Amino acid sequence: MTSQDGLSSSFVEPVAGFTAGIVSTLSLHPLDMVIRKIFYHEGGCAAFYRGLTPNLIGNSTSWGLYFLCYSSLKDTIRIYRKESEQILTSSDYLLASGSAGVITSVLTNPIWVIKTRMLSTGSHAPGAYSSFASGAKQIYQLEGIPGFYRGLVPALFGVSHGALQFMAYEQLKLFRLRSMNNMGSIESSRLGAERVLGNVDFFAISGLSKVFAGSVTYPYQVIRSRLQTYEAHLIYRGAIDVISQIWAQEGIAGFYKGLGPNLFRVLPSTWVTFLVYENTKVYLSQLAQNP
Repeated sequence: MTSQDGLSSSFVEPVAGFTAGIVSTLSLHPLDMVIRKIFYHEGGCAAFYRGLTPNLIGNSTSWGLYFLCYSSLKDTIRIYRKESEQILTSSDYLLASGSAGVITSVLTNPIWVIKTRMLSTGSHAPGAYSSFASGAKQIYQLEGIPGFYRGLVPALFGVSHGALQFMAYEQLKLFRLRSMNNMGSIESSRLGAERVLGNVDFFAISGLSKVFAGSVTYPYQVIRSRLQTYEAHLIYRGAIDVISQIWAQEGIAGFYKGLGPNLFRVLPSTWVTFLVYENTKVYLSQLAQNP
């Protein structure tokens, strides 16, 4: 589908998402590391960027694919209804974002396995991956293809996080636009309507939607992380076993271990990602209008 500014959404969405993924990763990658300990024991500032390559590849690819699929699925829903100007409902956003999340998770899970393992150990630890390529080679040799898909089941369950986040994000944008313009129909001029919102609006809306989704779905992140560690295949038999062990050893609190620090860590990434994404879309539209 072509936007009213002359650019196809199949071009604008992945480019904006890819750009947002790169910028957020380069600026916030060190937050994935335990800062003081790493600085003193792993070689100073350079250690903050251990695992940068898989993180960069994973985030840029994931966001590019996600926004491409998400936009295409929303367009498909409109075409199916034969009313391209119709405002989508909450369930529509949930379906589109959830489906886009499933596709993206399946395609990018191998990248996240390597990234998780690189960040969970120091560069000098026995068996630590020296690079992205080295990690991929070791996983293939020791675990075969299934090794690249460890943690996929909880990752697919975690699609609900993205679905809830984008549903909340879209609805909060609509609510904010209605409150600003007292309009009942705002989806009709999609890119034009989005320009009405400023960076402060995107900052607040993206943060609120992330906190909402993160609080509801955090347990899956705990389960996925434990399944993707180096010796997970020796400790756990699968996702159900992880759940059983956490419940037996730590209780309900174990599923929310680290929630506060996690929100503190992911909110900056969310703010940067959505601000860059929204502004890149505006820039591309303006570029098309004034070549």
